[in-house]
Amino acid sequence: MAGESEKRLADLGLTLPEAPSPVANYVPFHVHNGTLYISGQLPRSAEGAFTTGKLGAGVSVEDGQEAAKLACLNVLAQAKAALGSLDRIKQVLRLTVFVNSAPDFTGQPQVANGASDLLAAALQDAGRHTRVAVGVASLPLDAAVEIDAVLAVE
Repeated sequence: MAGESEKRLADLGLTLPEAPSPVANYVPFHVHNGTLYISGQLPRSAEGAFTTGKLGAGVSVEDGQEAAKLACLNVLAQAKAALGSLDRIKQVLRLTVFVNSAPDFTGQPQVANGASDLLAAALQDAGRHTRVAVGVASLPLDAAVEIDAVLAVE
């Protein structure tokens, strides 16, 4: 049965995908002393398609925001895999949003809002977080965005 957070996602027309498997030698999440660490998640749709490319060089801010939202859904999918329910999240502590950026692109905060807005809608006050939005020269699989997270959990 879906919890309150998943019901809010459904109200937005969203469902959690299956938690993606790691693509290299690491674990997708780790729980330690009430803190859930989630490895970097890419903007992969439930159908397996990736949002790729460089912001400011063929990928628009709006497409970047959608990519951030997809990556964030995968963060939430990993949280559910780790916890059994998103309702066990007490607080999203930190979100790091890596944006595949052209050298002159400076809209990383606007791109990251795709993820931040989703967390606030799904988790309400527990979704409000500190954040880093940083431009990088490239990401794995030419992903437009990669997001990792640190959450306080019960």
